[in-house]
Amino acid sequence: MQPSLRKLFLFALIAVLTSPVAAQRPRSGKPKGPAGPNGIDQSILVQIIRAEDERRFDGSLQSLLAHADGQVRKRAALAAGRIGSDKAVPRLAEMLLSDRNNDVRDMAAFALGEIEAAEGAFALASVLDDPSKPARARSIEALGKVVAALEARTPPTTENGADSRLNLLKAKILDALRFEDQNRQANPNTLLIQLGLAAVVRVKPNAAGALIKQFLTYADARIVADALNTLARLRLNEGNDDARRLLKHADPIVRANAARVLGVTEDKQSLDALLDRALHDSDERVSVSAIRALGNLKDARAARPLIERGQYLLKLVKVSRQFSIEPRNELLDIATALGRIIPNTENEEAFAWLMETGERYGHEDPEIEIAAARIAPAAYLRRLGKGKEGRTNVQRTMLLNWRSASSLAQALGEISPLPDTTKDRGAPAQTAEELLRAMIDYRNSGLTINTLVAVHSEYAIPDVLRAFAKFKTKDLSEVLRAQLKESDVIVRAAAADLLGEQPPDTSNEKTLIAALPVALSDRDLNDAALSILDALGKQKTSRANDAMKSALNSGDYIIRRRAVAALKASGAGDFSDRIGIVKTRNSDTDYRRAISRIGRRTTVIVTTTKGPFTIELLSADAPLTVDNFVQLAGKGFFNGQRIPRVVPNFVVQAGDPRGDQNGGPGYQIRCEINEAPFERAAVGMALSGKDTGGSQWFVTHSPQPHLDGGYTVFGRVIAGMDVVDRIARGDVIRSTVINER
Repeated sequence: MQPSLRKLFLFALIAVLTSPVAAQRPRSGKPKGPAGPNGIDQSILVQIIRAEDERRFDGSLQSLLAHADGQVRKRAALAAGRIGSDKAVPRLAEMLLSDRNNDVRDMAAFALGEIEAAEGAFALASVLDDPSKPARARSIEALGKVVAALEARTPPTTENGADSRLNLLKAKILDALRFEDQNRQANPNTLLIQLGLAAVVRVKPNAAGALIKQFLTYADARIVADALNTLARLRLNEGNDDARRLLKHADPIVRANAARVLGVTEDKQSLDALLDRALHDSDERVSVSAIRALGNLKDARAARPLIERGQYLLKLVKVSRQFSIEPRNELLDIATALGRIIPNTENEEAFAWLMETGERYGHEDPEIEIAAARIAPAAYLRRLGKGKEGRTNVQRTMLLNWRSASSLAQALGEISPLPDTTKDRGAPAQTAEELLRAMIDYRNSGLTINTLVAVHSEYAIPDVLRAFAKFKTKDLSEVLRAQLKESDVIVRAAAADLLGEQPPDTSNEKTLIAALPVALSDRDLNDAALSILDALGKQKTSRANDAMKSALNSGDYIIRRRAVAALKASGAGDFSDRIGIVKTRNSDTDYRRAISRIGRRTTVIVTTTKGPFTIELLSADAPLTVDNFVQLAGKGFFNGQRIPRVVPNFVVQAGDPRGDQNGGPGYQIRCEINEAPFERAAVGMALSGKDTGGSQWFVTHSPQPHLDGGYTVFGRVIAGMDVVDRIARGDVIRSTVINER
């Protein structure tokens, strides 16, 4: 251990061992009462889950960290990590260093990573220093989380300051990985390597490429894939020679991640090899990764083969919709790549294919519209019409199909930053701005549209506003202020976000202050209140601070937490004591119902327009998340919903009643972060920040180690992953059937 780090660790260890909490040693004797799931007394488990749900760390949970039963200590440690209180750190550090139960040590390390407190870093580092100590794998994972969090909130200082200490901790992560690599013949710790590579992604240490490259020669395909993922996410090119070789590896995830590495590092030598994978690989995860990589290379030689591939796929769509691979997903990636490879070329063949493909899918895919606007902006605008005709056409789109309008707006936003070399650069931008103004003013179009279902034109307005903001018009703030008076929560949230990006302004501040009470009274969604608080925090005035303080009285825990953060960022002081605990919706009856599933098999059959797949729910890992999902599915909440998001080789996302990825059930649930990894077929809760889950969930197409410890895993697909792979945006969930045994 280096001297400066040793000194800091000794101070931290003394604090741990002399703290009142640390003095509570495990009591003798056995827990009393009826045994519940996992052998834990049911009343104790309810006590733990309630404290966790309320985000409350107090004496009762502290005492359970010193319980005689290792299962109780382990479960209490997990709860302490989920709650995130610094008060738990001394006891957790002691458990990591000295608990007689190795499972408890693992969980103590995991919990320290969730709390992200500096005081826990030194205990974690000391475990990594000694290869004989248990809990090393979870310690390297946790240290990565702690260091990343500390770096995010620590301003750069002198060489001997906080940044120097962070570099020492980063070195501990690399040293632990280096030790495993040097001992690869002596049964290396595979889990430590996997979690260590994910930790490297989080902390981004300098000069890590040469070490990560060593793991590309392992026989274990998972380690190779994770090493490639690390190189790709850090944009390191030290492994490019190996990545080109690995494009023909037997494992599709290795091939896909190799393509990602070559793409993000813009490896020009890989053009032909990437084209081969894009056009001929049998696994869609590989082909789409290669297509994206070609988009990063921006080599015009790839355009023609990609256009031909797109034309072929479009012919297949016209013949039949029943494929082992869903063409729509690949078509969208081809469109995105072409938009990057041949922008502003007015390529007629590419534009014609894009328009034909867009027509096939109702012009609802922004990838296609954006690519068309990038490749041929003049032709794209001509298609919409000139003057009044163009304004009427875009307003009609707003009134008929908000998804098409949203995609159209995003495409028009791409016309604003045309390069200076573009012929008649100003004219297309002026036309695009005019059309976006018409879309904002769609209610005054004078058009009469009769439809059998609600169109929800307002759902497109956030994308229209974001596109309009790119033009930086003189009246931008005025337009945004008007939108803060709209009824739709997401529209107001988008307007507040964009106002927050403008320089501090008295008129903006007054409008934001006036909009905050309305947002605080929103019933189902808190997006507007959160965005307004963020925008007010950037005004840095006493009036804005006073307005934000009113949010400290909100009954919404997330709003109170955001208000505290905004006030602190504004320099108004630390109001952390006002966050308080969560006013939970759950009762003891709910907790007992949730934990009653532990040890039983609960599955749900999700039937979609592409077919059925079966999810096994992980009640032991995330009991309240599972219970929430079961309650929603049981009352048909998901039935009839469209799939709003599909990212091939990443996730399929569902559960949004609005369909624009902003909807929810009208309430929020707490995260239940656990040790279950995001492997292929993992089912997780979608979030917009900590503890913001509700009804949106996703299934992973491939391992996503960077999501571990950040999102709740609450299930896994055990049958029908071929169906999940075929799902495309716009497919519909027909039914969900729960089976509890």
